[in-house]
Amino acid sequence: MREEVVAVFIPIIMTLVIGSVFIIYFYLKSKEKQMLIEKGLSAEEIKKFFEEKCDGLWLMKIGIISIFFGLGLGFGMMLQDATSKEYWIPFLLFVATGIGFVTANVVADKMKKNRS
Repeated sequence: MREEVVAVFIPIIMTLVIGSVFIIYFYLKSKEKQMLIEKGLSAEEIKKFFEEKCDGLWLMKIGIISIFFGLGLGFGMMLQDATSKEYWIPFLLFVATGIGFVTANVVADKMKKNRS
């Protein structure tokens, strides 16, 4: 297949994938609300259910993960320049992002315990 044809399909496929994710998200959210209504819960109980699901620390978690991702990228690029080995960037991206996920969850758990 020619490169021009492949280049045309990339945005089309990305649009279809992103659209599918949004459609599934809204469908499942609607289905969840429908199941709660069929269960016979009152409006106050439904509101309380959705308030309990809400995590107020999601921005902090995304920030910590982004910081570790950036650190992994930066250190990977520095090590790649220093050693001329090509595996440092993906290796440190995965390792640092994994550490970021763990750190974000540990910090969030400690903050939740302090709130209680």
